[in-house]
Amino acid sequence: MSLLGEEIVEEWLNRKGYFTIRGVKLGVHEIDLLAIKVHDPTRIERRHIEVQVSVRPVSYICRVPKAVQKATGRAANSAKRNADELREGVKEWVQKKYDLPRKRSLMQELCSGDWTRELVVHNVKAKEELALIRSHGVKVHQLSSVVAELRDQPSMISAASGGDLMELVQLGAGI
Repeated sequence: MSLLGEEIVEEWLNRKGYFTIRGVKLGVHEIDLLAIKVHDPTRIERRHIEVQVSVRPVSYICRVPKAVQKATGRAANSAKRNADELREGVKEWVQKKYDLPRKRSLMQELCSGDWTRELVVHNVKAKEELALIRSHGVKVHQLSSVVAELRDQPSMISAASGGDLMELVQLGAGI
C-alpha cells in the first residue's frame, strides 16, 4: 500500500510543478520522496516527504524505543506503549527518517538549503502519535486531502507518471 501511496503523493507533487526523486536508497535506509521546485534562482522549494499509508493500521508509525526493546525483549512493533515510550519512539523515528547524516548530506548535494520535513498518512492507530511527530517540526498531510486536491484543484500539469492510478482512484470513488 505504501508504494501506491508514494505514487499518489508523487503525482500530487508533479502536478504542482515539482521535480521528484522517489525511493532513494542509502544502505538499509530509504527516503520516500524528495521534491524540488525552482521559482527563480533566489527561491527554491525543497521538500522531504515520507509516506505512511495504511488502510487498517495494526501498529504505530514509530517503533518501540531501542532501549525498551533491549531491556524488556518487546518487539519493535509491539502495540503496548506508555506515553514515555511513545515520545521516545517518535524521537527516534524522526531522527531516522529525517536527520541521518547520510540523508542530510545527500539532500545538500542535490540542492543545498533548507528542506521541509513532511509526512503523508492515511489511517493511523494513535492520533497522539501524529501530534508528537508534529512537535518535531514535521508537517503532516492526510492522504484524503492530497487526493481531494488532485481531484478538485487545477494544476500546471494535467497528469504525470501516476495519472493512470489517479484515474482509477477517481473511478473507484464514483467521481
